Amino acid sequence: MTGPAADFAQLPLSPQTLANLAQLGYAQMTPIQAASLPPALLGRDLIAQAKTGSGKTAAFGLALLANLNPRRFAVQALVLCPTRELADQVTTEIRRLARAEENIKVVTLCGGVAMRGQLASLEHGAHIVVGTPGRIMDHLERGSLDLEALNTLVLDEADRMLDMGFFDDIAKVARQCPAKRQTLLFSATYPEGIERLAAQFMKDPQQITVQAQHEAGKIRQQWYEVQGEERLHAVSLLLNHFRPLSTLAFCNTKQQCRDLVQVLQAQGFSALALFGELEQRERDQVLVQFANRSCSVLVATDVAARGLDIAQLEAVINVDVTPDPEVHIHRIGRTGRGDAEGLVLNLAAMDEMGSVGKIEQLQGRESEWHPLAELTAGASADAAPLQPPMATLQITGGRKEKIRAGDVLGALTGEAGFTREQVGKINVNDFSTYVAVDRRIAREAVRRLSAGRVKGKTVKVRLLEDVA
Repeated sequence: MTGPAADFAQLPLSPQTLANLAQLGYAQMTPIQAASLPPALLGRDLIAQAKTGSGKTAAFGLALLANLNPRRFAVQALVLCPTRELADQVTTEIRRLARAEENIKVVTLCGGVAMRGQLASLEHGAHIVVGTPGRIMDHLERGSLDLEALNTLVLDEADRMLDMGFFDDIAKVARQCPAKRQTLLFSATYPEGIERLAAQFMKDPQQITVQAQHEAGKIRQQWYEVQGEERLHAVSLLLNHFRPLSTLAFCNTKQQCRDLVQVLQAQGFSALALFGELEQRERDQVLVQFANRSCSVLVATDVAARGLDIAQLEAVINVDVTPDPEVHIHRIGRTGRGDAEGLVLNLAAMDEMGSVGKIEQLQGRESEWHPLAELTAGASADAAPLQPPMATLQITGGRKEKIRAGDVLGALTGEAGFTREQVGKINVNDFSTYVAVDRRIAREAVRRLSAGRVKGKTVKVRLLEDVA
């Protein structure tokens, strides 16, 4: 389905939905949408191979919304995701897609969040539930989640859920869904567990594979050979030479993450670490700061970065080579999204050349090697340290206090006197709100917001990181 046929108007969607898609900037279908939406809207079960960033959320989101009766206050669609971050992104996207319909309620159920609020949300009635397998199981066991009215089950990033050991949980959830339902499974890779899931829980699924989204031309990939002890310093050289505004650096271990962040922070870089043992609150704060451009470098392990989808990611640095070539493809696909160019910088020591060979084989091309020595030229001694453009303010109070993004923007651009251009992304969580502001006004913004009011109330405001 290419050319004019890749237009959403070709699909059996309501005029309101088409108008909403146009408003959201969905002009043409992506390859995965064009391949999967026609059969999905006919009610077929699907196994679709698609990477993060390919437009898959809209592919299953439009299908499950088409099956929904807004006047029936019961859970009619369930989306299982591997991580809380992905679940949050999916929820946001489904809410945007559902704007055409009257008052559709989407509830997110993930671990790391108090059960009490989730129970209250479910009691008020939900049409769509998005969540992680473990927490969905908790609610099913408690009897707080009723799936009798369910007509669509979506397994998003199924390979990641299987990697994380969720096969049994997924199986238990699927068994509690009505037999007469549509099941849509999306996965970047195709491990054998997918076939087991399909055989047990799907009806004659149609298989859809779309070519990998990142063509070689969009992502520039360069390799640098390092000796063991110079690896972490080499990351600073790369950052100073290429000066990307936003970089995701992958390490194979948590300890390597910690060491690299220490080295970068000591050199004046704004860097934060993301690894499995962080408390959910810390993890949220790290992700918010990176996504809103208040932190230049996010150093992460593969497990921690699963399901992350950061817009405008300018560079990926592979600090360590992954022994799994599929994981390398997944890492580099985070940059060069849409029309943007992506930059991937890889560091490899002699003992990792076997893994490099596997990656070359999978990509079907040889690596482009550069000497570390050429990097010093780009980093002129008098260049200012690489600083992120924004800083993050944390405001005490969130959705539970009925605070909305518009209230915070209004307070900053009204009474506080800042311009719309000086304010970046605003994230409203249950109990706190994060707002990105131009780094140069950060301290003043804290002072003025603390002295003023948000939604008629005084609020506590703090700066999340130190601003030079």
